[in-house]
Amino acid sequence: MELSSNVSSLKPSATIAVSSLAKRLAAEGRDIINLSAGEPDFDTPAWISDAAIQGIRDGRTRYTPTPGLPELRAAIARFVGVPGTAIDPSRVVVSSGAKQSLFNACFSLFGPGDEVIVAAPYWTSYPEMVGLARATPVFAAGREDRGFRLTPDDLEKVVTPASRGLLFSSPCNPTGVVYTADELQAVAEWARDRGIYLISDEIYRHIYFGEGGEAPGLLDLPSTSLGPHVIINGASKSFAMTGWRIGFSVSTPELASTMGAVQSHMTSNAATPSQMAALAAYTDVGRTHEAVGAMREAFRRRRDLVTQRFDQKLPQLSYLRPEGAFYLFFRVDSGYGDGRESAGAVCSWLLEETGVAVVPGEAFGEPRYARMSFASSDALLEDAIDRMATLLG
Repeated sequence: MELSSNVSSLKPSATIAVSSLAKRLAAEGRDIINLSAGEPDFDTPAWISDAAIQGIRDGRTRYTPTPGLPELRAAIARFVGVPGTAIDPSRVVVSSGAKQSLFNACFSLFGPGDEVIVAAPYWTSYPEMVGLARATPVFAAGREDRGFRLTPDDLEKVVTPASRGLLFSSPCNPTGVVYTADELQAVAEWARDRGIYLISDEIYRHIYFGEGGEAPGLLDLPSTSLGPHVIINGASKSFAMTGWRIGFSVSTPELASTMGAVQSHMTSNAATPSQMAALAAYTDVGRTHEAVGAMREAFRRRRDLVTQRFDQKLPQLSYLRPEGAFYLFFRVDSGYGDGRESAGAVCSWLLEETGVAVVPGEAFGEPRYARMSFASSDALLEDAIDRMATLLG
C-alpha cells in the first residue's frame, strides 16, 4: 500500500509503544513494573468527576463552540493570568488534550520551507508534529552540565534565515529540568528579536518543586520581553485528568481564531462532559490548588526517594535532578557492551531480564539516556530500582 508523503517519515510514539509492550507482557503473566508512561497514578479529584456527571445529568452532552465553552475559556483565562495581567478569553482555545493544542499551533504557524528549532532532549511528539506541518525540525541542546537548558548562544548556533519557530517545555519532559525566570527571559527576548514564534509547553507548570509551586512561565515575564508566542497547558498532568483529554492554548485572538478553524475541521470541540469537569477545576480555584498541592508534595517525596535510591544502589549512573514533572532522566551508556550499543538495547535488556520498563533516550533525542516515571507507589519504585541494580549496578 502506498501512503501519502504526509506520513512517509512519521514515527509512532515511543513512550506509548513501550507502555503498550509492558502492558502486553503483564497480560501474559510477566511480573512487570511499568515506569514508561507519563501519567499521574492519582485518581481525578472526586468533585471534578462529580461535575462531569452532573453535567451529563443536566443534558450538557451536546456540541459546544469549537474553541470551548465560553465559561470554561473565561475560567482558564482567569486561572493562568498573573496579578496585574488580564487575559482575554478570546485568546484561549480548548482542545482534546495539550497534544492537540500543540498540533494546532504547529499546523497553523509552520509549513514547507520553514525550520522549527526544537529544544533537545524533547518530548517525543514535537518533531513529528513539526514534520506533519511539512516543516523541518532543527534540534538544539544546551550543555549537559546545565541540564541541557538553552541559552541565546546555543540558539545562535542553529538559527538560519528559514527559522520560524522555537518549541520547548519547562518543566521539561523528559528531563524534569526547569528554566529560571532569567533563563526564560533570555530565550524569550532572543526569539522576540529574531521574530521567531515561541511555543512554550507549560503542561507541567504546577508540578514544580521550587518556591511557590509554579514554575516560571511566559506570562510571568515583562510583556516587553515577549514577541509572538503560544502557551500550551491543560488539565492532564496537574489535575490527574489524562484520560479526560482537556488541553488549551493561549495566543493572540487572531491566531486563536485560526487554530479554532483548524480544529473545527479535525475534531470540533473537546468532549462536553470533559469540559464540564475542567470548568469545575478551573473555577473552584481553592480546592484545585489544595488538590494539586497534595499531589505535588507526593511527587516531590517520590523524587527524593528515587534520587536517594539511585545514589545508593546505582551510584555509577548519573542523572539530572528533576526540578519539576515526574521523570528521572539518567544515563545508561555504562550498560553498553555484549552487543548493546544504544539506550534502546539497554532498555530492552532491562525489560527482558528484570521486568522494568523505561523509555530509551533515542525517543527524546538523547541516546545516552533513559527516562523513568516516578508517578508510581514507593514500593514499586524501590523494587524497580533494586531490580535495575542487579543488571546496571
